[in-house]
Amino acid sequence: MKIFLDTADVSEIRRAAEAGLIDGVTTNPSLMAKVAGDRDPKELFLEICNAVDGPISAEVVAVDAAQMISEGKRLAALHDNIVVKLPLTEDGLRTCRALTSEGIRTNVTLCFSAPQALLAAKAGASYISPFIGRLDDIGHDGMDLIAEIRQVYDNYGIMTEILAASIRHPQHVVQALMIGADCGTMPPKVLYQLLKHPLTDRGLEAFLADWNAKVGKEL
Repeated sequence: MKIFLDTADVSEIRRAAEAGLIDGVTTNPSLMAKVAGDRDPKELFLEICNAVDGPISAEVVAVDAAQMISEGKRLAALHDNIVVKLPLTEDGLRTCRALTSEGIRTNVTLCFSAPQALLAAKAGASYISPFIGRLDDIGHDGMDLIAEIRQVYDNYGIMTEILAASIRHPQHVVQALMIGADCGTMPPKVLYQLLKHPLTDRGLEAFLADWNAKVGKEL
């Protein structure tokens, strides 16, 4: 499963990319607003693209198809790594079809049902982003949606990649891996939680204590 970092914080992106932990980045207007300040968003997208060589989802802020198409083309022209992120609305899917026909990759976001995922795939989406955590928040099991989409896509040979989104904790990642999501996007906090295990820390402490007690020299 490809791992994407869900942030617009370039320092966090560089940290994860330099360690070889991520395959790409997803952003949204809320994440961009947290760090952009007075900067031109296009400059921030370029900085992110230069920090990690992989798909970088950049979301449109227009809501009608004509403006989305125009905005999506401008975003795609910034860098080859840009994937244009679109909302799962009728205008969003019209835009998806138009951009796909011109060879522009798209990520259709805010997906909450398998029928929505099917329609996004029919519109040519490169990625579909089902929101696990937000479904959990209203009493549903968000992972059920990942499983449903996986089965639908496998049944019909659909090549749109399932990008598990709104991941809240490491168990979401484990479940997405087991179900067969193609990608998962997560905030930095969750990414680094994946690295941690108390037995790893305990084992390392024991190894070093034994070495220092009997040898005490650097290799």
